[in-house]
Amino acid sequence: MTHLMNRHLAFIGGGNMARSLIGGLLKTGLKAEQILVSEPDTARRQRLQQDFAVQVTDNNLDTCASDCLIAAVKPQLLPTVARQLAGKLDKQPKLLISIAAGIRSRDLSRWLGGKCPLIRCMPNTPALVGQGACGLYASSLANDEHKQLAENIMQSVGLAVWTDDEAMMDSITALSGSGPAYFFLLMQSMQQAAVNMGMTEDNARKLTLQTALGAASMASNSPFGPAELRAQVTSPNGTTEAALNQFFADDFSGSVERAMQAAARRSAILSQELGES
Repeated sequence: MTHLMNRHLAFIGGGNMARSLIGGLLKTGLKAEQILVSEPDTARRQRLQQDFAVQVTDNNLDTCASDCLIAAVKPQLLPTVARQLAGKLDKQPKLLISIAAGIRSRDLSRWLGGKCPLIRCMPNTPALVGQGACGLYASSLANDEHKQLAENIMQSVGLAVWTDDEAMMDSITALSGSGPAYFFLLMQSMQQAAVNMGMTEDNARKLTLQTALGAASMASNSPFGPAELRAQVTSPNGTTEAALNQFFADDFSGSVERAMQAAARRSAILSQELGES
């Protein structure tokens, strides 16, 4: 994380994702005085100061003096924010990292005046507990130093991977961006099924969460892929095989693929709609 130690970072927006990144960055050794957050809500600004001792402002233009800007606002607000910053950044371009879902780099560049190096990120909500997964894409103006800086920032709260094809950001959104909800749905369904079978709510919840955590930990630490791990825990004519056969009969894999394709299509449509702002 040496690329961060002498940098001043500014967040535009102080919501949950910004808070998770700030917490992660402080744990890496970045000092609170190296972080500025622009946030219009007074109560939220006060909480940021109390919780992290970072600098705060209610003026987005104050962020332009920092080495790197992280746009952490809702996608619908980013066109307005970018155009507000354009006058200053046009004269002194700075790296801008966008974590706003669905905003294409060419549209963001147009709103900013076309001179800023840009990196687009698609983080996910487990970043809030330091277990995030993030896809990154760099515009043509972003150099290796910019990319290393962005990677270090996102790695402070989890995994970061790069793609050279911005169109893949829609697939990344479908996989890791929306992915936590898929696992939450599976956990919800397993928990409810256990309750329907006579288990108490408390025991069903505890066993479901620990089973999910254990399976993810096994997969993360094993040299084998998911297919091999599944085979290893499936005894012939056993209980696991009976459950899996029902999943196969219901086309579980096909359902997952169709769901992810739907998410990717929606991401592409939103990018087009937001880009017309």
